[in-house]
Amino acid sequence: MIGDRLNTRSTRTQTQEQQGLIGHLVELRTRLLRTVFSILIIFVPLAFFANDLYAVLAMPLLENMPQGTSMIATEVASPFLTPFKFALVLSVFLGMPVILYHFWGFIAPGLYGHERKMMLPLLVGSTVLFYSGVLFAYYVVFPLVFGFLLSVAPEGVAVMTDISKYLDFVLKLFFAFGMAFEVPIVTIVLVWAGATTPDQLVAKRPYVIVVAFVLGMLMTPPDLISQTLLALPMWLLFEIGVMLSRLVLKRQAEREAAEEQEES
Repeated sequence: MIGDRLNTRSTRTQTQEQQGLIGHLVELRTRLLRTVFSILIIFVPLAFFANDLYAVLAMPLLENMPQGTSMIATEVASPFLTPFKFALVLSVFLGMPVILYHFWGFIAPGLYGHERKMMLPLLVGSTVLFYSGVLFAYYVVFPLVFGFLLSVAPEGVAVMTDISKYLDFVLKLFFAFGMAFEVPIVTIVLVWAGATTPDQLVAKRPYVIVVAFVLGMLMTPPDLISQTLLALPMWLLFEIGVMLSRLVLKRQAEREAAEEQEES
């Protein structure tokens, strides 16, 4: 009899766990479908203005090209597919708040109260920083980089950039600068998780500077301007992350002290 009861309880527990897992999978599928649907809603109107949007994207290059020259398309379908590809990428970019909203809605129930208070600002901050990195690349880096690259072209060489190659190039830079601007978030998370401390990070500052310039060399074109413009913000953002991580530790210590006083 006792064995039958234990088996029954074990069966019920396994059934509840399976139902919970299925429920999570269903919720994940629902949120993924809503995310894809939201991106499609953004993409449909952007698709009608795909050529105009690509013209805005190409402006930093076109403004630095010699008069009488233009971009070219070396593939038959490039004039049609390349602007649509950019419109789709831009839809995902603009839909990032919706993506993060569903991501937050999926993980929030499994977090403690203090973890929710920490994660939500991190998600919002990471989005703002990524957008800031992209805007920095477009308004600051692109004019300098394209002006430099076009100015060093050998005499007699006509610079005619392929539109698909240009899109791949700028998307790579957008991603590089967007991720580079996430340095404060990474620093705060590492300190919050206990993997390191602000003092240890400060002690490793020389290595951080070297790594920043190495990443700038690997993630940008082979010119000194773009490498420096990526490395310097990474270093400055690292310093900001160290300062913010000190504030996080201070608030965490205050919260723990308040909880100990409540328990006593």
